[in-house]
Parts: sequence; C-alpha cells; structure tokens
Amino acid sequence: QNVTLLTTQETQALPPQLMERSLEIPATRGSDNVDPVSPVAEAITAFPHPQPALIGVKKELIKYKRTLDGLELSGMLYTPAGYDAATDGPLPTLLWAYPREYKSAASAAQVNGSPHKFILVPKTSPLLWLARGYAVLDNPSMPIVGEDGSEENDKFVEQLVANAEAAVEEVLRLGVAEPHRIAVGGHSYGAFMATNLLAHSRLFQAGIGRSGAYNRLLTPFGFQSEERTLWEAPEVYMKMSPFANADKIDAPLLLLHGAEDNNPGTLPLQSERLYSALKGLGKESRLVMLPLESHSYQARESVLHMIREMDDWLTKHLSKDAKTASNDKGTA
Repeated sequence: QNVTLLTTQETQALPPQLMERSLEIPATRGSDNVDPVSPVAEAITAFPHPQPALIGVKKELIKYKRTLDGLELSGMLYTPAGYDAATDGPLPTLLWAYPREYKSAASAAQVNGSPHKFILVPKTSPLLWLARGYAVLDNPSMPIVGEDGSEENDKFVEQLVANAEAAVEEVLRLGVAEPHRIAVGGHSYGAFMATNLLAHSRLFQAGIGRSGAYNRLLTPFGFQSEERTLWEAPEVYMKMSPFANADKIDAPLLLLHGAEDNNPGTLPLQSERLYSALKGLGKESRLVMLPLESHSYQARESVLHMIREMDDWLTKHLSKDAKTASNDKGTA
C-alpha cells in the first residue's frame, strides 16, 4: 500500500516549501519489504523569498556562560548578508530579549529555537535592522532562577546583569560588536528588562522600551511569575522597579507605548511616569505614544512610526562618534 505524505522543508535561506514524499506500507505485519520515506522528495510549491532585502543574512546559535554561577546561556546572533567579522570589523549591535523565570538551573540552560529555520522577520521585529547593517542578538537567554527554597526575583537584578554581561562579552569576543555601540531593547517585560539593565549596568549605549511596566508599585498583587504581593516583598518590588532607580539611568532611553494599552500590567501611565522622572532628573529620553494602539501595535501607520523612531534613535546613539555617559563599561 502506497501512501503520499505532505511535509515541509526549509533552511535559513529557503522559505518553507511543501514537499511530496511516498511511503510504502507492508501488506502484512512483520514484513521486511518496507520502503522507507523516499530519500528524494518532490517540491510542489516554489514560494519566493518574502523579504528580498534580507536575502543572505546569517543566523548563528551562540553559546556562552555567565560568570555568576557558570550557567550555560545561548542566543541567536544575526548578521547582515555577506558580513565577515575578520574583514569587515564590528557592527552596531542591538540586543533584544525577554527574561523568563525558572525553578532550576537545568531548565534555564535549555536551548530554545533552531539555527536552521527560515529567517522570517515579523513587522515589529528587531531583525529589521539587519537591512540597516546592524548585528542583532535576538532572544539571548535571560533566565531568572530560584532554587533551594529561594524565589526567582529575590536576586532578579544580579542575575539579569550577569546574563547581559555574558551576552555582551561573547559578541565582543566574536568581533561582531564593539563597546559603546551596543543598544538594548525589548517589548513588555522585555522593556522592563532593558530599563533595569540601563539602571544597574553600563553595558549599553542606549535603550528602547516598548509597552513596558517600570513601577512595580503599580502592580502590587504580582506580575509575571511573582506571586507575592507588594506588602509581602516590598524590597523586591522596589529594587526591581526602574522608576525607583531612574536616577541611575545614564544612557538615553526611548519609550514607546500604545495610547490605549489595556493590559493591566502595562498601562500607558507606566511609560508616562518614567519619562517624567527621567526628564525631571535631566536624563535624555523620548516618549512616543501611538494613538489607538493597545499592547501590541497593529496599524500600518503605527508600525512605520515605531520603526522610524527606533531607527532614528539607534542611528543617533550608535554612530561611531556617539558619546554618552554610558561609555564606561561595567556595573553600576
């Protein structure tokens, strides 16, 4: 009995295509006359690359360890088409991430994603900056681990900074990035991460926060995996709040937010109040409110506005002659 299977096939450069394969199933149980899946599959689609400007970009899974405890971390490093670190030198680099909580180091060390999947860039992705000649470290591991009876967020800041230090050190070692030309950003809890890294380290030249929460006193009954209330763990809430540490933020920070964000933890007030604090402290910051948008941005006009704001910010602060108070690498 012959069976036709439809599968998909893709590579970094080849969009997913439907493939036809034949499989022969034996007529009786125990038969050895089994023809496995045909080694040669026939393509029945020929979808073109949906984003020609990104043809030839390279994706590499990099692995490294944080010095805090030796925990193994990883991230997906993207570089523009034709780039070679040995001959082309370092690039302006954008680190875009989202922290996650774990109950064990073994779980936190797991690798997510595959370097072999097709590189498809969504409309709000940081990978858009590959077309502008940037290197992008996308979704590097940012584990926050709580073991042996401790809660994950008890050492949130220490672990977050250790994660970022390890990632930055690795892209510097590879010759892809150079100090003073690395920016950090994220969306939602990733924005919270980015602003905390600006407050507690000097690793980045600039930051971008989209639709984030920055004052944990405004989410007093928990957030993410934090189940304790503000009144049960006040020190944790305060230490984790970028708003409470705004005076430590020296790198320029771009804040974007949907004006109608109805996510309870990331109301527009969060960005508005952090912006006011930064300006009152004499820090460089810019606030962009996107009309009629909620937690994620949908309208074409909003997405293009977001891209323009981010591009202007990165161009201004990651140019070779950019100089800000964040130039001294280290931890605050």
